[in-house]
Amino acid sequence: MKFAKSTNNVKSDSNYFIYGSNQKNYKKKGFHFYLKKDWQLYLLLLVPIAFALIFKYGSLFVLVIAFKDYKILKGFTGSEWVGFKVFEKVFKMRDFGKSIRNTLLLNGLTLILGFPLPIILALLLNEVKNKYFKKITQTLLYLPHFLSFVIIGAIAYQIFGLASGVVNNLMEAAGHVRIPFLQEDTHWLVTYVLISVWQTMGWGTIIYLAAITSVNPELYEAATVDGAGRWAKCVHVTLPCIKSTVVILLIMNLGKIMGGSFESVNALMNVATTEYTNTIPVLVYRLGLSNGKYSEATAIGLFQSVVGLILVVGSDFIAKRLGEEGIF
Repeated sequence: MKFAKSTNNVKSDSNYFIYGSNQKNYKKKGFHFYLKKDWQLYLLLLVPIAFALIFKYGSLFVLVIAFKDYKILKGFTGSEWVGFKVFEKVFKMRDFGKSIRNTLLLNGLTLILGFPLPIILALLLNEVKNKYFKKITQTLLYLPHFLSFVIIGAIAYQIFGLASGVVNNLMEAAGHVRIPFLQEDTHWLVTYVLISVWQTMGWGTIIYLAAITSVNPELYEAATVDGAGRWAKCVHVTLPCIKSTVVILLIMNLGKIMGGSFESVNALMNVATTEYTNTIPVLVYRLGLSNGKYSEATAIGLFQSVVGLILVVGSDFIAKRLGEEGIF
């Protein structure tokens, strides 16, 4: 027995020696080895890296335009430095305050309605037992996320148009009055929010479903033993386990509340609805590209980014003070 025990020890020691030597050789392999082995993957990685360097970091030096009276013929170095005078000019604009109000209104309503909806959909889909129905539903839900808002806007006018929209044609055939979904300010606001939520809710649902799959099944088994039903499991097991994911996504969405999308508003706007369509991205586009006021447009964009950063850092700080996990 002693001899067998010592033999087993020798075998385990020899296995450890072999593993240790292989691990040592494994560590000696440098970057060139992995570059030669997976060069296709590194080549694909160059595309997003180049995009980030050129359009995210490379454009940072252009922010100096916000502090200059920029003239195209004089360039960045030849334009006169004016300090914060451009910001003072921007803050006194009549359209600036209105654009902030509209941006906060559109993004705030979209956040209030659109943030809890993916969580609810993820909880409902998690309870579906038919895998084929579940996969088809998931595909239909997140498919709009990959469509350009230009396409979605064109479809929206075909469906909700006042003169020839499908919905209004059906309502008129049923004896009801046509509703100006996209031709009146209040109706436009409601329609825009609903379309925005519809486009983004599928992608959020996929994220929450991925978080739900990481929940320990033993927790559900213990809840079943305690007599918990499906609703009790969702409230006391699923939601607490995905709470960190919910908090992180909420912080990220709060950082976008001063942003918005120019494409989404521009695809649905028209001359009949001007009360809520003048947002910060739209104002930046009009000042910069339409009117050639590059300093003012850059100042507004910089102001928007700073406020978004403050919102992200502030919400992250509050989340950590409340005992939750943040993103920093």
